[in-house]
Amino acid sequence: MKQHFTQDDLVKYIYKETSMYESLAISEALIADPVLRMEYEELLESYQQLPKVTFSPSAQTIDKVLAYSERQAALETTL
Repeated sequence: MKQHFTQDDLVKYIYKETSMYESLAISEALIADPVLRMEYEELLESYQQLPKVTFSPSAQTIDKVLAYSERQAALETTL
């Protein structure tokens, strides 16, 4: 049975969000289907042009998260 993959499937594949089975199926489809391969290459090129963004929370935010975690842990031990 031949599977049909969508752009969403290819995007998940590019972001490595597919299962091992899905990745294998998509890899095989990319080899067998030149149209799908071309669409994949266009999406991959677009992905590679996206700016790489990293987020770093402020020290204040980290402190708030840790304080909340400590309060929750204390609450759980009293129950």
